[in-house]
Amino acid sequence: MHIEPVEIYSDATNAAVMRHPGRHFPGVLVQGDSLYSLCRRADSICKEAKSRVDGKSFHELNELRNALWGFLTHYKTVLGEHRMPLPFSEEAK
Repeated sequence: MHIEPVEIYSDATNAAVMRHPGRHFPGVLVQGDSLYSLCRRADSICKEAKSRVDGKSFHELNELRNALWGFLTHYKTVLGEHRMPLPFSEEAK
Protein backbone atom coordinates (compact mmCIF):
# COMPACT_ATOMS: atom_id res chain seq x y z
CA MET A 1 0.00 0.00 0.00
CA HIS A 2 1.09 3.55 -0.62
CA ILE A 3 -0.48 6.91 0.02
CA GLU A 4 -0.76 9.59 -2.65
CA PRO A 5 -2.97 12.62 -2.97
CA VAL A 6 -5.90 12.38 -5.37
CA GLU A 7 -7.99 15.16 -6.87
CA ILE A 8 -11.57 14.83 -5.63
CA TYR A 9 -14.12 16.48 -7.90
CA SER A 10 -17.16 15.13 -6.06
CA ASP A 11 -17.43 13.12 -2.86
CA ALA A 12 -21.11 12.31 -3.30
CA THR A 13 -22.08 9.04 -1.65
CA ASN A 14 -21.64 6.11 -4.07
CA ALA A 15 -20.65 8.55 -6.82
CA ALA A 16 -17.27 9.98 -5.80
CA VAL A 17 -15.37 11.34 -8.80
CA MET A 18 -11.60 11.55 -8.42
CA ARG A 19 -8.44 11.61 -10.48
CA HIS A 20 -5.61 9.31 -9.54
CA PRO A 21 -2.07 10.70 -9.97
CA GLY A 22 -0.74 9.85 -13.41
CA ARG A 23 -4.16 9.53 -14.99
CA HIS A 24 -5.47 12.11 -17.43
CA PHE A 25 -9.17 11.72 -16.69
CA PRO A 26 -11.03 11.24 -13.41
CA GLY A 27 -12.83 8.03 -12.54
CA VAL A 28 -15.79 7.04 -10.39
CA LEU A 29 -15.16 5.27 -7.10
CA VAL A 30 -17.55 2.34 -6.66
CA GLN A 31 -17.76 1.05 -3.10
CA GLY A 32 -17.18 -2.68 -2.65
CA ASP A 33 -20.66 -3.45 -1.40
CA SER A 34 -22.16 -1.56 -4.35
CA LEU A 35 -19.90 -3.45 -6.77
CA TYR A 36 -20.99 -6.76 -5.23
CA SER A 37 -24.63 -5.73 -5.64
CA LEU A 38 -24.05 -4.84 -9.32
CA CYS A 39 -22.42 -8.24 -9.89
CA ARG A 40 -25.35 -10.07 -8.32
CA ARG A 41 -27.82 -8.04 -10.41
CA ALA A 42 -25.83 -8.83 -13.56
CA ASP A 43 -25.98 -12.54 -12.69
CA SER A 44 -29.74 -12.35 -12.28
CA ILE A 45 -30.23 -10.43 -15.53
CA CYS A 46 -28.03 -12.86 -17.48
CA LYS A 47 -29.96 -15.80 -16.09
CA GLU A 48 -33.26 -14.27 -17.17
CA ALA A 49 -31.97 -13.05 -20.55
CA LYS A 50 -30.30 -16.28 -21.69
CA SER A 51 -33.48 -17.75 -23.14
CA ARG A 52 -34.97 -14.41 -24.22
CA VAL A 53 -32.32 -12.63 -26.28
CA ASP A 54 -30.29 -13.59 -29.32
CA GLY A 55 -26.85 -15.12 -28.92
CA LYS A 56 -24.89 -11.99 -29.81
CA SER A 57 -26.83 -9.85 -27.34
CA PHE A 58 -26.42 -12.44 -24.60
CA HIS A 59 -22.68 -12.63 -25.32
CA GLU A 60 -22.35 -8.85 -24.90
CA LEU A 61 -24.40 -8.91 -21.70
CA ASN A 62 -22.33 -11.77 -20.33
CA GLU A 63 -19.09 -9.93 -21.19
CA LEU A 64 -20.34 -6.97 -19.14
CA ARG A 65 -21.20 -9.31 -16.28
CA ASN A 66 -17.75 -10.92 -16.46
CA ALA A 67 -16.04 -7.50 -16.43
CA LEU A 68 -17.91 -6.55 -13.25
CA TRP A 69 -16.95 -9.84 -11.60
CA GLY A 70 -13.34 -9.26 -12.68
CA PHE A 71 -13.33 -5.95 -10.81
CA LEU A 72 -14.88 -7.63 -7.77
CA THR A 73 -12.36 -10.48 -7.83
CA HIS A 74 -9.50 -7.95 -7.91
CA TYR A 75 -11.12 -5.99 -5.07
CA LYS A 76 -11.46 -9.12 -2.92
CA THR A 77 -7.87 -10.16 -3.63
CA VAL A 78 -6.50 -6.75 -2.64
CA LEU A 79 -8.54 -6.63 0.57
CA GLY A 80 -7.37 -10.17 1.40
CA GLU A 81 -3.73 -9.21 0.84
CA HIS A 82 -4.19 -6.39 3.36
CA ARG A 83 -6.18 -8.54 5.79
CA MET A 84 -9.24 -6.33 5.48
CA PRO A 85 -12.78 -7.73 5.82
CA LEU A 86 -15.20 -7.62 2.92
CA PRO A 87 -18.06 -5.12 3.26
CA PHE A 88 -20.57 -7.77 2.18
CA SER A 89 -21.42 -11.39 2.92
CA GLU A 90 -21.17 -13.92 0.14
CA GLU A 91 -23.13 -16.49 2.15
CA ALA A 92 -26.45 -14.87 1.23
CA LYS A 93 -26.37 -16.16 -2.36
